[in-house]
Amino acid sequence: MIPQRKSADVLRWVEASLGYHFADGSLCQSALTHRSAGADHNERLEFLGDSVLNCSVARLLFDAHPDADEGELSRLRATLVSGESLALIAQRLGVGEHLKLGAGELKSGGFRRASILADTLEAIVGAIFVDSGFDAAAAVVATMIGPEFSALPAADLLKDPKTRLQEALQAAGLALPQYTLTAVAGEAHAQSFTVTCEVATLALSAAAEGTSRRRAEQSAAAKVLESLPLKFRPKGGKTVGGDASPARKSP
Repeated sequence: MIPQRKSADVLRWVEASLGYHFADGSLCQSALTHRSAGADHNERLEFLGDSVLNCSVARLLFDAHPDADEGELSRLRATLVSGESLALIAQRLGVGEHLKLGAGELKSGGFRRASILADTLEAIVGAIFVDSGFDAAAAVVATMIGPEFSALPAADLLKDPKTRLQEALQAAGLALPQYTLTAVAGEAHAQSFTVTCEVATLALSAAAEGTSRRRAEQSAAAKVLESLPLKFRPKGGKTVGGDASPARKSP
């Protein structure tokens, strides 16, 4: 359990971490107040901050990747603004240590909960937007996501394995892969699916398991991608996601 921070401490933290000084300190307090802690909570600011964050990130990507198409920009943005990514950014910044939570949430460790951290980060952006406008909020977003923005992979690597395999085969004028569900195991609430991905023209096939048929297909496609002859592989080499174990030659 963490102690509740004083208002002055919270404002100093925001200025030190994000380089922003609130003209209206009450907005900062509201942004960091979970609904479990009272009526003046951060959900409205979170709603606003979600839109400001998305727009700010979109503009950063638009400027940084002049040759990327709409789909590539969308994949890059989704990587940065996903709930998981925002929660990790919030953890890095120490947001959880400055949250105002109700007794129940505080006792249950709400200051570590990913959804609460991500929502609070959006609320902070919304509060800065209300306090000083879009340009100030966008500048804070750029600071906030700086390390993650710099570490983004090439947009093409963010395509899922099935898409990348299909595009690689189409570019080579080869037939599309065939996916076959070969096994389903387990109880209805915890099933495991096994799928085989086969590229008959290259005599390649791979099997993979997943908690859904779609996940099993993606993992099988990733295996086949790793085993494609170099001349057929999509630009960027290795795929993102899925098991890296290679496919086998079909008999």
